[in-house]
Amino acid sequence: MGNESWLPDAKKNLQGVSCPMNMVYAKAELARLKQGQLLELILDDGIAVANVSQSIAREGHSLLKKAQLPDGSWALLIRRS
Repeated sequence: MGNESWLPDAKKNLQGVSCPMNMVYAKAELARLKQGQLLELILDDGIAVANVSQSIAREGHSLLKKAQLPDGSWALLIRRS
């Protein structure tokens, strides 16, 4: 399956949300999804990207894609475990 077919089931823009609240919101969004569904998160550049990526992995979810956007923020595509 190519990246082009990865359409998120849910999206959450967390720009302007500081740690640890961005992870709290991310976990809440993931909890709404079924196993295997995809969540796209938009995060500010900086420590939030690393912290959320690590927390997602620790909880057993899969980080499928991490890409910096033209405005400097980051998009993370996560598959719920």
